[in-house]
Amino acid sequence: MSGETNAQPGRHSQNGSRPLAGKRIAITRAQEQAGGLRQQLEALGAQVIAIPTIEIRLPDSWGPLDAALRRLDEFDYLLLTSVNGVRSLVARLEAVEREVQDLAGLTIGAIGPATAAALEREGIKVDLLPQEYVAEGLLAVLGGRDVRGKRFLIPRAKVARDLVPRVLEERGAQVEVVEAYQTVAPDISPEEISCLLTPPPDVITFTSSSTVSNFAKLLGADRIVGVLPGTAIASIGPVTSETLRKLGLAVTLEARESTINGLATAITEYYGKLRGK
Repeated sequence: MSGETNAQPGRHSQNGSRPLAGKRIAITRAQEQAGGLRQQLEALGAQVIAIPTIEIRLPDSWGPLDAALRRLDEFDYLLLTSVNGVRSLVARLEAVEREVQDLAGLTIGAIGPATAAALEREGIKVDLLPQEYVAEGLLAVLGGRDVRGKRFLIPRAKVARDLVPRVLEERGAQVEVVEAYQTVAPDISPEEISCLLTPPPDVITFTSSSTVSNFAKLLGADRIVGVLPGTAIASIGPVTSETLRKLGLAVTLEARESTINGLATAITEYYGKLRGK
């Protein structure tokens, strides 16, 4: 997932000061997606260090997505798992001379509020929105439905978890997964990353498993544990936390709600608890 956003966290502590004043926080989101988290953290008083570990690129070919959109009448469900997927979907509808109105016959699911908001801005009604903003949540909201024989279209990143397609197929659905975009590691050297992490930030945030994996790849997996002494590691949710732990990193705090705002709230609460001790 690409980090979901909903209502903004509280900007001020009870004494009126900004709760993250003086804290240096590194964010690892793609440059074009980091703005929301940066703005929230800065509004809370933090100094933000941008270390983009992901770059969003066009797919190798639009062919599979275009072909699927020309056959929309064959599908029963459309599932979107990121804002990037929504952007590609809308752009390619126009490219193949179709309109968002052509989606009206589909049951449309979004993985979280940011994805749902992106769809609704385009005039696309969202039918399914899980309470838990991860793949498991999307499956849960589909849990009571008989999907045997139903056809699902899932435009998503080139590399992504296969949980949703696999479980749906096990339940008898026909699933077509098409590449809508790809995420790659940007051209940044280990030395540049080390420089940005000197001195070590108070917190480093990870908003997806891809940000974790690419951080390790860019820095060198053998160096990842030793490069963040004393830095709190903030995870957007359980899937990202699992990836961090597999690399030997201890997760200091995890957002209760897997959204960008949930992450900002978790960081604020973490320092609030420290101040209260």
